[in-house]
Amino acid sequence: METNNRVRRNSNKTQTIVGMGMLTAVIVVLQIVASQIKFGPFSITLCLAPIIIGAALYGWKAGAWLGFVFGLTVLLTGDAALFMTINVPGTILTVLLKGSVSGAVGGVVYRLIEKRGKLPAVVVSGIVTPVVNTAVFLLGCVVFFLDACKEWGAGLGYDNVFGYLLLGMVGLNFLVELAINLVLSSAIVFIINLVKGRIKVS
Repeated sequence: METNNRVRRNSNKTQTIVGMGMLTAVIVVLQIVASQIKFGPFSITLCLAPIIIGAALYGWKAGAWLGFVFGLTVLLTGDAALFMTINVPGTILTVLLKGSVSGAVGGVVYRLIEKRGKLPAVVVSGIVTPVVNTAVFLLGCVVFFLDACKEWGAGLGYDNVFGYLLLGMVGLNFLVELAINLVLSSAIVFIINLVKGRIKVS
């Protein structure tokens, strides 16, 4: 019995390592592609769906790691270059934190709702993850880049910096990211069930 349990644990650990490796690679590729797609001043985020999948399959720590990888890729692709010219430590902290926190929170939310069904868990997690990602980004803008944002907003005709942040900077991107997650909800549930062995592919 002990031997069987050890074999099962080793098998689960191997599956987790392989699964996380694949999701990490997917996130890097998706973010590189997404860095070329812009709605407004910044590129959209295509990585939230695999982050939700990882968090659902392997827990909130996996979500946090995948979110960290997403943030790191944003930095390496130069997608945060505009902010880097103003405050390098603030940019790094904001970008890495928004990915990690949104992934972790998405994982926690999924676990809390999973007992009511995977689809509602994915839908709510799919809403919460981009909300947290955007909220941490906006917080970073206020803490580290408020003067620059005021200047950018004024240049575009915004009288209020917060109006610029919500409408000019993140509004459309957030809606696109949220829509992508909701549209992919059924596909995400299918992938989760497939990996967990609930669906057999002949």
